Amino acid sequence: MQITSLEQYHNEYQKSLENPEAFWGDIAKQFTWKQKWTKTLEWNFEEPKVKWFIDGKFNITENAIDRHLPAKANKTAFIWEPNSVDAEHRIITYQNLHDEVCKLANTLKSLGIKKGDRVCIYMPMIPEAVFAMLACARIGAVHSVVFAGFSASALSGRIQDSDCKIVLTTDGAYRGVKDIPIKAVVDEALEVCLSVKNVLVYKHTNTPITLQDGRDLIWQDVVSKAANTCEPELMDSEDVLFILYTSGSTGKPKGVVHTCGGYMVYTCYTFQNVFQMDSSVSSLPEGEMPKAERELFWCTADVGWITGHSYIAYGPLLAGASAVLFEGVPTFPDAGRFWRVIDKYKVTHFYTAPTAIRALEAAGLDFVKPYKLDSLKVLGSVGEPINEEAWHWYNKNIGKEKCPIVDTWWQTETGGILISALAGVTPTKPSFATLPMPGIQPLLVDEKGNEILGNNVEGNLCIKFPWPSMIRTTYGDHDRCKKEYFSTYPGLYFTGDGCRRDENGFYRITGRVDDVMNISGHRIGTAEVESAINAHADVVESAVVGYPHDIKGQGIYAYVIVPSTTKDHETLKKEIIAEVNKIIGPIAKPDKIQIVSGLPKTRSGKIMRRILRKVAEGDVSNLGDTSTLLDPTVVDEIVKGKL
Repeated sequence: MQITSLEQYHNEYQKSLENPEAFWGDIAKQFTWKQKWTKTLEWNFEEPKVKWFIDGKFNITENAIDRHLPAKANKTAFIWEPNSVDAEHRIITYQNLHDEVCKLANTLKSLGIKKGDRVCIYMPMIPEAVFAMLACARIGAVHSVVFAGFSASALSGRIQDSDCKIVLTTDGAYRGVKDIPIKAVVDEALEVCLSVKNVLVYKHTNTPITLQDGRDLIWQDVVSKAANTCEPELMDSEDVLFILYTSGSTGKPKGVVHTCGGYMVYTCYTFQNVFQMDSSVSSLPEGEMPKAERELFWCTADVGWITGHSYIAYGPLLAGASAVLFEGVPTFPDAGRFWRVIDKYKVTHFYTAPTAIRALEAAGLDFVKPYKLDSLKVLGSVGEPINEEAWHWYNKNIGKEKCPIVDTWWQTETGGILISALAGVTPTKPSFATLPMPGIQPLLVDEKGNEILGNNVEGNLCIKFPWPSMIRTTYGDHDRCKKEYFSTYPGLYFTGDGCRRDENGFYRITGRVDDVMNISGHRIGTAEVESAINAHADVVESAVVGYPHDIKGQGIYAYVIVPSTTKDHETLKKEIIAEVNKIIGPIAKPDKIQIVSGLPKTRSGKIMRRILRKVAEGDVSNLGDTSTLLDPTVVDEIVKGKL
C-alpha cells in the first residue's frame, strides 16, 4: 500500500491512530500467509510484551523471493559491485537468489541446523552474506550477523551470548586497499566458543587459511552439491527471525530480538513509502541490468547493521525491487566511487550515511564533476541526524536540487524507519526527520516523564503505542529490555534520543541523552569502550564521552588515569588504541586521549559526564556548579590539559 499524496498521508496517519489493528491488518493482507492471524495485536509496555498477527503462519523468504517468481524470475534482485573497480560485477536475478538460498538452506540442514538454532554470520559485503541470512530464515534458524570489522573478542562474546551452533564466514575480505584475514579472526574467536560445531567458509580472496578437521568446510565444495529447492519452514508470526547486537548504556552489547511477522510487514511498508520506488517492473531478459527507466535502489550500509538487514536484505526483496550490493568503501580508489557506481548502473534511489556525505564533501567537487548523476530520483540519509551544511551539499551537488532527501530516523530496536519524509509526497526540511510514519505515535517528555504538548518544544523522544517491527526482547535477558527501553518512563518506549518539534510539528533528533555515542552512524556505549581501555595494564580508570567530529558526527574522547610513574604517554596512547581495536574493533577506537590524574566525581562516586562532555567540546566557559564534587580541583586540571 503506497501513499502518493500529502492528503493521503494525513488520512492514513489518522486511520492508524483511530484503529491501529485494522490499519496494520489491511497492510498485512498483501503477503502470503499459510494461516491467517486470529488477532492483530496484544501488548503492554509494563512487562513489556508485544505480539503482532497472533497465530499467523508463513515464511518470510516465500514473501521475499517465491511469490515474485511467476512474474519476476528474471528480474534483477541484486547487482553486486565489488571492492575493485576492475573486478567483475555480478547480477543475481530473483531465480538465482531462490536457487542459492535453497542450496545453502539445504546445506545448513545437512549440518544439523534446525528451526530455532542460532547461526552466526561474519562476512563481508558479498551476495553470499544475504544468501546466508535468507537461508537461515528459510529453515527457521535465527541469524545473528556480526559486522566483519569487529574483533575476535567482540565476535566470541556475541557467539557465546546467543549460543550459536555454526559460523558462516569467508577466508578474507577486501576493504579499500586492505586485505583482511576474516577466517583468522573467527579461529581466534572460537578458541572460547564451545557451542560452535561447524564453520562454513566461502572462498572469496584466496587468503591462506587453516581448516580444522571435523569442524571447517569450504562453502563452494558443499553448497554446490545441494539441491536448489527447499520447502520453507512454517513459522509463527512471533517466532524469532534474527538477533542483532547493539551497544547500550551499560556493560556488554545486547542482542536485540526481532520476530518474523511484524518485521516483514513493517520493513516492506516503510521501504515502499519512504523511498517511493516503483517495483512493478516484471522480468527482464536473463542477466540484463536495470536501465535508466527502471528503478534501482542502493543502500550503502553493511549487512552487519540494522540498515543492511531492513533495507538491503529484507525490505527491497519483500517489495520485489532491484538493489545494488556494494563491497567497497566510498573513497577507494578515490572519492568519486559512489558517483561512478551511480552512473554505471543508473541508480535511482540512493541511501547513505551523513558520515559518508561529509567525508565526500571534504574531498571536494573535483570528484563529483566527472559524473552526470542524472538517473537519481531520491536521496536518503540514515544513521544519525544530517547537519544542514551536509544536507545542502548533498541536495545541490548530488541531487541537483531535484531529488527529495528523506532524512530517516530509526534504530536497531525499531526494526524500520519511524520518522521520515516520504519522497516527493510529504515536506522536507534540512536536518529534520520531519513527520512520523503512519502507525507511529511519538511524544516528547520532560525529565520527569510529563508529556510536552504543542510545537516549538524540546524534550526526550518516546513512542506511546507499539508498531509491528519493534524489539520484542533482549536475547536471554528480558529484564534488560525492560530496564533499557521501558523503565525510564513507565508505559512508554524510550528511544534514548533528545528531540525538538518545530512550529509545523516536524521532528528533529538532537542526539543521545544517555551514555551512548553515535560514531559514524553506529551506536557505541561508553561503558563498552571504557571496559576495553581499562583492560590495559597501565590504566587505573577511564571515562569516555562523545564530542563533535567534522566527519563522524561524533568522535570518542577518552579521559584516562594512569600511575604517576608512567612517563611515555604517547606510547601508552597508541597501546590503548591497539587494546580497543583488539577487544571491540577499529570502529570504537578513541579519537582523542587525555591523560588525567583524576575524574570529576560526586561524593557518591558518580562520574559527572556533563562536565567531561563540555570540556571535550571545548565549551569550558560554563561548567556549572562544581562545588559538590569530591575534588573540584580535578576539573581545573582537566581544563588546563585540554587547552
